[in-house]
Amino acid sequence: MRFSSLFPFVVGAALIPQAYAWGAVGHEVVATIAQMHLHPSVMPKLCDILHYSGECHLAPVSAWADRIRSQPKYRWTGPLHYIGAVDDYPSATCAFPGPQGWEGRTHINVLSAIRNTTNVLQEFEGLRRAGVQIETDPTYVQDALKFLIHFVGDMHMPLHLTGRNRGGNGDKVAFDGRTTSAYLSSFFGTFLNMLTDHIATPLPDLHTVWDSLLISERIRTLSRNYTRPLPLPDIEFHLRDTIYDPYIRRLVWEGLLWKWQDEFDAWLACPSSTSSDQFKPHATPTFTWQYIFSLLTNKGEGEGEGKDGLGVDDDTLCPYAWAKPIHQLNCQVVFPKELDEAPFNRLSSRAFNSPASDHSHAHSDQGCGCGDVSEDAYDVLMSLTRKKSPYLELYTSDYAGLIKEQWIVEKLLTQAGIRLAAVLNWIFADLEEDEIKRALSNFVMYWRAGREIGCNTP
Repeated sequence: MRFSSLFPFVVGAALIPQAYAWGAVGHEVVATIAQMHLHPSVMPKLCDILHYSGECHLAPVSAWADRIRSQPKYRWTGPLHYIGAVDDYPSATCAFPGPQGWEGRTHINVLSAIRNTTNVLQEFEGLRRAGVQIETDPTYVQDALKFLIHFVGDMHMPLHLTGRNRGGNGDKVAFDGRTTSAYLSSFFGTFLNMLTDHIATPLPDLHTVWDSLLISERIRTLSRNYTRPLPLPDIEFHLRDTIYDPYIRRLVWEGLLWKWQDEFDAWLACPSSTSSDQFKPHATPTFTWQYIFSLLTNKGEGEGEGKDGLGVDDDTLCPYAWAKPIHQLNCQVVFPKELDEAPFNRLSSRAFNSPASDHSHAHSDQGCGCGDVSEDAYDVLMSLTRKKSPYLELYTSDYAGLIKEQWIVEKLLTQAGIRLAAVLNWIFADLEEDEIKRALSNFVMYWRAGREIGCNTP
């Protein structure tokens, strides 16, 4: 069974009553959308794995993988957040992977990480269903779940799919003339951690624009008043009174209910593959502690690995197939051609000469207190930090305006949430075939109801 055949149930169950690749906000938006579309039997299992004792949400752990990557124990996980091809240099060339294959070790990347963490969780759930007592410390399962939540978000950020200038980190740009000084970063540290997460970066770069500034601009300039609850209690149930709640409401109301309501099957579809036996739900347990680490070891390309050279796709889970059109955005819109033309190519190349060696930024290890920050603080900060910049300005109608008009960021965040929900439901949901058939009729009824009440609210 494919994810697309399961999706009507997970939507119906969630909506009918009952960089950081992205900055912290982007990852929390993805996790919240995913949580809204989980089967009722899934969330209790996830909360148990995450050791929640009170109110349980996926959003607070969604950026964990970024917060811990500087710790010695997890430093090796840095390359798992991204992937890049040797021949890829957008916008001049778009290769995924191209004749020379992938940069770095073949199976140490975000696509393989999604497959591997999924396998770990699938094995764990298979053991649980078989009644097998697990004696090993279950921390690895919690880590795998938190990594999966994060990596699915990473995969939907186009700059985590290219190695050019460390995913755009070396391409210095201007965004509404903004810079961030050390003084202001200290004064507004908590807020910057939430929305920009780049407090040590003296100038915005292309990566910062995509993982934080575009999203923060949307939150500040919503065209309609989404501060009021939607007439969908089971959507509101998953919101946490954060600064981005209105943004999620808009993604649900105008995106899921209208713009993309006929695209879900395509979002979850995988090309036909001969390796579909790789990912069967609740397979016979063969789990060992050593098996986890073997998933992360370097393997050479071989037969059966497919045209991606990774062997991560099958008929049900296909991170490479999902990522390929996202990568194409790097040539279509993300990297403006002006970056490679004078005078901006000289500025960008000078800025790129830094000691950092991967896609990482200087992140804070503090959590995200998103609900405690006022929007007024953001406006004050931006007014103080706006000044003339010699770098390519991206806060223009041709760049930021086009991205906004076409809902590119919004669609990527929503796709990530839907696909994450599909993966988690596939692993953990207790479903019978007749339940899926019943859910299909409820799903259709729900969308009809949404159309009838859509014009007057929120």
